[in-house]
Amino acid sequence: MPSGDQGMNHSQNDRRSVLMMVSSLLIFGTIGLFRRWIPVSSAFLALSRGTLGGLFLGAFMKLKRRRFPERLPLRTGLGLALTGAVMGFNWILLFEAYNYTSVGVATLCYYMEPTIVVLLSPVLFHEKLTGKKTLCAAVAILGMVLVSGIAGDRNPQRTSADHFRGVLLGLGAAVLYASVVIMNKRIRGVDAYQKSMIQLFSAGLVMIPYLFLTNGFSGEGFSIRTVILLLIVGIVHTGIAYLLYFGSMDGIKAQSIAILSYIDPVSALLFSAVFLREPLSLSGLIGAVLIIGSAVFCEMGNSAS
Repeated sequence: MPSGDQGMNHSQNDRRSVLMMVSSLLIFGTIGLFRRWIPVSSAFLALSRGTLGGLFLGAFMKLKRRRFPERLPLRTGLGLALTGAVMGFNWILLFEAYNYTSVGVATLCYYMEPTIVVLLSPVLFHEKLTGKKTLCAAVAILGMVLVSGIAGDRNPQRTSADHFRGVLLGLGAAVLYASVVIMNKRIRGVDAYQKSMIQLFSAGLVMIPYLFLTNGFSGEGFSIRTVILLLIVGIVHTGIAYLLYFGSMDGIKAQSIAILSYIDPVSALLFSAVFLREPLSLSGLIGAVLIIGSAVFCEMGNSAS
């Protein structure tokens, strides 16, 4: 999901905007499936996603004649580039998590990001850690323990070593995702589409030296099918989904955006169960309810309505 600022305050939700938001989140919810079907390295997938997504957003801005500022302040430009680079490595960890554990577990690990931001807010933003936020964070952590399998059933389709490696990679992705969200809070005065375009290009470009260093440019696994799937991830899962997501924000209340965002992990759980036959264990299901429920409860009443 994009990590941009979550819109303005609104008196009511526009039906078209809600439909656009829900559509974008359902698209994001299928990316784990596509990662499973694309036989390339996670770094090459991140390169393709960032580059194609950035080109698509650039083409959209050109088509709609959205004005590009002639020059961004150096600090802002560097901030966007750095945030995009972190986003790229965030994708690598998430894509690798999908390889080692189920899509559902990896996605739930990734959605520990709000809890990480809440715990870091007193230090970084001098925000008070209220009793409600503390309780929500504790419940989410308990849910994560259940999902990880430490205190319950483990994923029967994966070895314990692979499963826990996937959990750690997913949590690492969550930490980087939280870093992107925190850095984005400090970048102001940039159009959401332009911000995303620069960050997507940065996420893709930073993969080039990484791929050279890791010998990740081999043609192994490439076919017409692979190219088509890469185009879908870059154009549909990134370009189109970002347009729908940001295009919907002006018609949805901020609190509604925060709550609707959890359609992404819920749909990912459902899609992985239906298409990949990766249902969660009972303890995993309880953990999923705790993680998502605590996040939604924490958001209720916090965002302006």
